[in-house]
Amino acid sequence: MSNKLIGNAIIGQSGGPSSVINSSIYGAIKTALEAEEITRVYGAANGIIGVLNDQLYDLNLEDSNELELLKYTPASALGSCRHKLPDFNDDDTEYKRILEVFKKYNIRYFFYNGGNDSMDTCNKISKYCIKSGYECRIIGIPKTIDNDLFGTDHCPGFASAAKYIATSIAEISLDTRVYDYGNISIVEIMGRNAGWLAASAALSNLNGVGVDLIYLPEVPFDLDKFVDDVNDIYEAKGKVVVAVSEGIKDIDGKYISEYASKNKEKDKFGHMQMGGLAQYLANVVKARTGAKIRGIELSLLQRCAAHLASRTDYEEAFIAGKAAVINAIDGKSDVMISFKCARGSKVSDYKCEIELLPLDKVANFEKKVPLDWINNEGNNVTKEFIDYVLPLIQGETELPKVNGLPRFAKLKKYIVR
Repeated sequence: MSNKLIGNAIIGQSGGPSSVINSSIYGAIKTALEAEEITRVYGAANGIIGVLNDQLYDLNLEDSNELELLKYTPASALGSCRHKLPDFNDDDTEYKRILEVFKKYNIRYFFYNGGNDSMDTCNKISKYCIKSGYECRIIGIPKTIDNDLFGTDHCPGFASAAKYIATSIAEISLDTRVYDYGNISIVEIMGRNAGWLAASAALSNLNGVGVDLIYLPEVPFDLDKFVDDVNDIYEAKGKVVVAVSEGIKDIDGKYISEYASKNKEKDKFGHMQMGGLAQYLANVVKARTGAKIRGIELSLLQRCAAHLASRTDYEEAFIAGKAAVINAIDGKSDVMISFKCARGSKVSDYKCEIELLPLDKVANFEKKVPLDWINNEGNNVTKEFIDYVLPLIQGETELPKVNGLPRFAKLKKYIVR
């Protein structure tokens, strides 16, 4: 592969968004617009669906001030999708279409911003281009609040969600102490198979009252023991705040949320649809203890709370997007941007560097919370987890406001004709 490659670029987003996902694409867009090797920068409308449908946005025509606001804008500005590409050895129909669009627009650079399933898409397209002899430099830009991408210290989006969760848990805990009677709050937090987000509830205790119990999908969930844990604290303190990952499973691997509904739907990737866990557990505890109890589901709020984003997070997200373009221009391809980080005894000792990981080493592998970061009772996390996540949530957002409200980016999204 020659080092100098002139052509156009497509940038796309896929999967669930985060409060800093657009900071990554801003890093990629800004760097690509400034690169002499990249002659035109396109955005894919709704990820790979936009490529398949030949629906691209001309990002060269966007106002630079609006583009800059992407750094502080939540959700996926270009639109997202959940589309699973088949194995091209079984069916290459969609791959032929993708290559057709790439050739039509002279796409020589493709950057895809997403999580596990998105890296799978990125990997498949990369391998197909290699097989077809079409030179296109393809790099994945990591994104997932779940923090479960393999091989990277952490993922852009996770820290801001963790900060929001810890803050919300602390606020909920204070609210439970308003009245003179006992009560229990069970908070359901995102995380299908990895408990990084629910574990972040532990940060709520650093500055005062916070969470009492935390349950992660990394260890089997025992419903009877759970009720005993909650009741023990309730009898001792009268107030209990519990954080549960939506993906907790019993010893046989069945999601506890399935206990509440026998008709759970699955998405296009075969993932069970989550939700309803907190209320189910609240009903179980109430039936056995008679306590006043509420189930709280943070739902989408934990991934779109840009007003409480971590500055470290959105700055690293920008760096990830920028690094993708720089490395592609330098001749790198078939890789994902990842973070290699060092921590010391102080938060200020934290350092983060960029590494490149082969896409086939990342796609479809999940990184879970280490078992030695979970206490022996399986109902909380250890100091090692706190030391890991605390540097990531540092710094405040510089989100501009108008009329006392956030001013988010407003892209024109000029369709390429």
